[in-house]
Amino acid sequence: METHSPSFSSFKSYLRALSDTPNRLSRRACSSTSLEENRVRVRSGTEMKRTLRWHDLIGFGVGGMVGAGVFVTTGNASHNSAGPAVVLSYVIAGLSALLSAFCYTEFAVDMPVAGGAFSYIRVTFGEFLAFLTGANLITDYVLSNAVAARGFTAYLGTALGLPTHTPLRFTIHSLPKGYNEIDLIAVAVVLLLTLYEGQFMVKHGVDSPAHSIHSICDSDGILEGELEELYGTRKPKKCWRVFPIRSFGVFNGAAVVYVSYIGYDAVSTMAEEVRDPVKNIPIGVSGSVILVTILYCLMAASMSALLPYDMIDPDAPFSGAFKEGSSGWKWVSNVIGVGASFGILTSLLVAMLGQARYMCVIGRSCVVPAWFARVHPQPQPLSTPPPSLLEFIRRNSHLTLEILSLHLGIFTAAIALFTDLNILLNLVSIGTLFVFYMVANAVIYRRYVMIGSTNPWPTLSFLFCFSLTSVMFTLLWQFAPSGKPKAFMLGACIAVAIAVLQLFHFVVPQARKPEFWGVPLMPYIPSISIFLNIFLLGSLDRPSYVRFGFFSALAVLVYVLYSVHSSFDAEEDGALSRKTGESMKGPLENEVHTQKV
Repeated sequence: METHSPSFSSFKSYLRALSDTPNRLSRRACSSTSLEENRVRVRSGTEMKRTLRWHDLIGFGVGGMVGAGVFVTTGNASHNSAGPAVVLSYVIAGLSALLSAFCYTEFAVDMPVAGGAFSYIRVTFGEFLAFLTGANLITDYVLSNAVAARGFTAYLGTALGLPTHTPLRFTIHSLPKGYNEIDLIAVAVVLLLTLYEGQFMVKHGVDSPAHSIHSICDSDGILEGELEELYGTRKPKKCWRVFPIRSFGVFNGAAVVYVSYIGYDAVSTMAEEVRDPVKNIPIGVSGSVILVTILYCLMAASMSALLPYDMIDPDAPFSGAFKEGSSGWKWVSNVIGVGASFGILTSLLVAMLGQARYMCVIGRSCVVPAWFARVHPQPQPLSTPPPSLLEFIRRNSHLTLEILSLHLGIFTAAIALFTDLNILLNLVSIGTLFVFYMVANAVIYRRYVMIGSTNPWPTLSFLFCFSLTSVMFTLLWQFAPSGKPKAFMLGACIAVAIAVLQLFHFVVPQARKPEFWGVPLMPYIPSISIFLNIFLLGSLDRPSYVRFGFFSALAVLVYVLYSVHSSFDAEEDGALSRKTGESMKGPLENEVHTQKV
């Protein structure tokens, strides 16, 4: 019997592997290997300790969401898209996020692993789509951290009491517009927090997100201002026109502010560290989204009440609102700048935790080098002086989440150095919406399909038809001229979508009932989530799709040239099994049951 030669043992072996790529793609691209098998989890070495409860998860969720989003995107969405209707933008984005959170919660309760959406897509649609989703997730985290870092620079100026136009960034005119504002402060913040998180966050991370709550209180202090005194002699004629730009600008604004909710999925990545996942994960994930949505709406409403939308500072809207007011209130701008700065730092820390856990589980699946999966056996105690960075890398470069965070932090710092905020916001939005769209599809597929005992095509046909109808509705909404024909076609799309949904609901039975916690009103809630994600995707600009296509094509190239061969080698060596959709019951559900008891 011919023994398998590893694909990367030599250049000749790699060329042989490339020639066999079609066969390997057919074997691995749709494989749905369980990431919870003991031989797979053992790649991480030390197991993650289950210490978190629901209040810790809410702290992580609030800490991750409040900061990078609301303090940075609200001004941009209000000034450029929605005007005072940015409040409605937050309501729409919050509803979409909550529906997506339900989908995440069902998976996280049934599969309490650190991989979040990557793990969920892997056990439903297979390795290739999971890799594409995971690549977008990591890219989103890196880009959202860059957004937060550049937003920190803007709020730092207000915290220090600097004039609005004081240049904390400098411009290099020879670089293309959008990439020519150099932000060294953002680079320093990312690198310092990366080193902090790598050394200490594993042991002391639970307490950090609580600081963001104080920043919320600082920002919500604007509710207490007297508008007449703040405006002085000015008459804010545009302030209370709800749709001063255009009515569908509220949906463009919703797509932009959706970045504000990206932090809650970081909570799902910590499912492997949660005690009693059945009880704590639903409260932690959904509770944090609901709480943050209420806070966002209050903050956006108060900002719109303080200042006409065309006078809002897109980079630092809340502190800028007081700067533009009467001199008696300008000191509040400094206070808000300090609170927002701490909130942004907190969101950066939570995002760094989440992205490292995503990469850990992606490493377990063998589509990236296996050392990504390793967990440090013991965080370094605070009483021990930290070694130099080079010594730290020398001791632990074979396998730690801390080194992984360092790598991702360097990429984040490089992007934050020169990329404009608007470009980053749209890139993060399109990637996030794509991932949430995939998870909503996955939860429907997993409920209605058990490969080997049910036919997957009715469910796949429904998902395709419903998504296609949603795309048609979105295109008509965006590009069709106003009038009765447009209204008729939009109504027809809605009628077709409802008919397809009802037909699927009554004809196709569910193949699997969740044992612990499931999305209510299946398949209606995930279907609405699919529609909202597609609709918000349609609100983004063309360059965002070009950049998204470039990053996705790059991910496909990496999968074809490396990942499929790596996972094929692991399968041949017995490190991975090739499942065709067996039930996920077994060691994982036994573990969840044990935690529940």
